[in-house]
Order: sequence, then structure tokens, then C-alpha cells
Amino acid sequence: MIKLFKVLTVSLLFCLSDVFAVLEIEITQGVDNAMPIAVLSFVGQEAIKSADSQVTAVVSNDLKNSGKFRLVATAKQLAPVETIDFEAWRAQKIEGVVTGQVKALGDGQFQVAFKLFDVYNKNKLLEKEFTVKAEQLRKLAHHISDMIYQQLTGDRGIFSTKIAYILVSERHGRHAKYKFQVADSDGYNPHTLLISNFPLMSPAWSPDGKKIAYVSFEGHRAAIYVQDIATGSRRVLSKFPGINGAPAWSPDGRKMALVLTQTGYPKIYILDVATSRLERITDDWYADTEPNWAPDGKSLIFTSDRGGIGSPQIYRIDIESKQVERITYSGSYNARAAYTSNGKTIVMLHKDGNMFSIAEQDLQSGRVTVLTQFGLNESPSIAPNGKMVVYATNYNGRGMLAEVSIDGRVKLLLPAGEGAVQEPAWSPFI
Repeated sequence: MIKLFKVLTVSLLFCLSDVFAVLEIEITQGVDNAMPIAVLSFVGQEAIKSADSQVTAVVSNDLKNSGKFRLVATAKQLAPVETIDFEAWRAQKIEGVVTGQVKALGDGQFQVAFKLFDVYNKNKLLEKEFTVKAEQLRKLAHHISDMIYQQLTGDRGIFSTKIAYILVSERHGRHAKYKFQVADSDGYNPHTLLISNFPLMSPAWSPDGKKIAYVSFEGHRAAIYVQDIATGSRRVLSKFPGINGAPAWSPDGRKMALVLTQTGYPKIYILDVATSRLERITDDWYADTEPNWAPDGKSLIFTSDRGGIGSPQIYRIDIESKQVERITYSGSYNARAAYTSNGKTIVMLHKDGNMFSIAEQDLQSGRVTVLTQFGLNESPSIAPNGKMVVYATNYNGRGMLAEVSIDGRVKLLLPAGEGAVQEPAWSPFI
């Protein structure tokens, strides 16, 4: 029984390398009917000294990397932004046009304005203006991308969200060093929360995006910590004898599902974050691990070997009645499951044959859709709008992060410039 948990734990620690730099997104597959749009160079953005803060480039890359839009190269916009020649754009079969202006106000502040036009209906869909400091320009550009994305697709954008991950480096045969980092959704602005000589794993964002729980093996003993993103302060949440693993916040942020071995077998528990009151959820002589909450907070899904040794599957337990039901039957191995935001599907690590894939299962029909076809894939984490999944993969011998859309039609590769990244966790909306 313990073997299952060890297998799941060891599988999270693959892909060791040197150092992680900025993620560079490469679209490996996009939607064939992506919307053609033009993002014109924001007038006056030459006043911005930092190339990383160029608003036009950030907005363009965000929209392009979503896989939903096909950016059409255009000459720099020189005419006033109010004069949009809809017929000329329509002749180029462009459906949307983004224009903007950047003005330096002094004291390190900038005024940024943008407009979004619907070419076919010949109208203006959005017009916004902001005043920000220079160091906030990239954050603002992501916010602009979010607004454009939502206006054109109807779904909330995820460009302003964050991705947490564990960076593992091994230097010249010496012991590995573990870095716990948080970066923007496009990989820029990585911020190190913790550096440790001991393994770190299982990062889990609080629902408000202000804290992260994770497992650390400091002192050669597993413990669950909760760390404040803004201040860096942290505290021990769980340090019972044996395994302390797989933390998962409840939707209201008041409780934590976790895995303990107080009975000698990995079981699911729920811990009240404020009072430390502990409740055991699963029973029997099975290894139960990797809990995740349903969006309504009334049930948990988890991985268990109760269907047969060596064949972990996904189960659901009602928290009040403790009734357990199996929900995955396709494939010899299903683990690391999580609900999408609407609660209608789950995303999981799925094995059918010799390949570990990221897969999606419709909970009503039971239909399983394999989203990734190649590579050694691990640790799927779902974007807060339920449209994309980030996961760790080993591609051509390199540890990378990758993303795939929930329908499998859009695929992105986020190779690390140097080193390897593992255990990604997508933040909630921030």
C-alpha cells in the first residue's frame, strides 16, 4: 500500500538540471480558425526605456500565445488612433484592431490608453486609459490582454495570473538545490520564495492567491508549510510523524485536505486552518493520496489503489456521508486529478499502454480525451478559467513546462532557458 504513495512521490522529482531562467513560449499547435487581429504599435511607447515593458510586445505575445488569435503583421500606426479605415482592414480579412498610446508624465509615471475595434461591425468595443508607474507597465499590459481576450472570446483572460513551480539544480555531482519560485503566466518576473537543500513539492495556491502551501523535507522530515506571497513569512501547518503531503485548499480557504500516515497507511484528512482541528476522511486498508476539492466544497476526488495494487484510479468521496465511488475506469493508471472551474470535468495524469499523458474526463458521460500525445508528462494544473492546463514534461531529455488547452487543440511549449522546472501550480485569478 505504501508503494503506491512512494511511486507517486518519486514521479514528481524527475528532470534535474542546472538553473531556471525565463520561460520562452513556443506554440507547437494552435487553432486553425484562430481570429485574425492586428495589434498596432502603441504611439509614444519609445519613451519606455525597458524593452521588457514594451506594452505592444507584451499584449501581442499574450494574445498570440493564447492560440485563439492569429496576429497579422502591420506597419507602425502613424495616423491618429481615431481614424480607423474599417474597409481597408476588412479587405485584409482582419476582424479586430488594437491601437494605443503611451505618454510619459514624469516622475516615472506613464499614461497608457488603448482601443479595441470590431472591423466587421465597424464599431469600438473597448476604450480604456490608465496611469501607472514604470515598473507596473508589464502588469498593466497583461491586464489589457485580459480585457481584450474576454471581450473577443467571452472567457476571462488568464494573462495576469501566476505560475508557481519548483526549480531543481544539481551542481557538479553535489546535492541538488531546490528553489520555490513564482512567475508571471508568461514566465517573466520570476520571484524566489524559498531556497532549500531539501526536496520541495506539491505547491498549492490559496483561493485568494495570497498564500501558497507546499511540502518541505527540511531536517529530513516531511512537513506542510504555508507561506505568504507578499511578505515571505511562513508557518508550519502540519508536521505529524510520517507522511505529510499533497495539501489542497478548500474553495473557501478555511480548510486543507492533506495526506497523513497516522494509521500506517496514507489516508485523506481535512485540517481546519484556523483551529488545527483534524478530521479523517478515508478509511480501510488502502493507500489514498492526492486529494482535490470539488468546486462546491462538498466532496473530494483522490487517487487510491483500492481497485487493485499497482492500478491507481480516481475516486470521489462525499465529505458528510463518507460514501466513496470510483470515477475513472479507462486506462491502467489515473492520478493527480483536479476539477475544472465548472465542476463538469476533471483533468488528470493518465496512462494507457506505455505512455503517460494529460487527459480530461467528462464526469457525466465518463468519456476520456487524451490531450497530450508525446513525452513523459507530470503534474497537471488547471488555469482558473478552465481553458488551459500547465504541466511538467520531459522533452528530448530536457525538463520543461508545457501547456495544452482543455480541448487539446492548442499546445504550447515553455522551455527553460537553463535548467529544469517541475511541479507547476497555476494561481487563481489575481
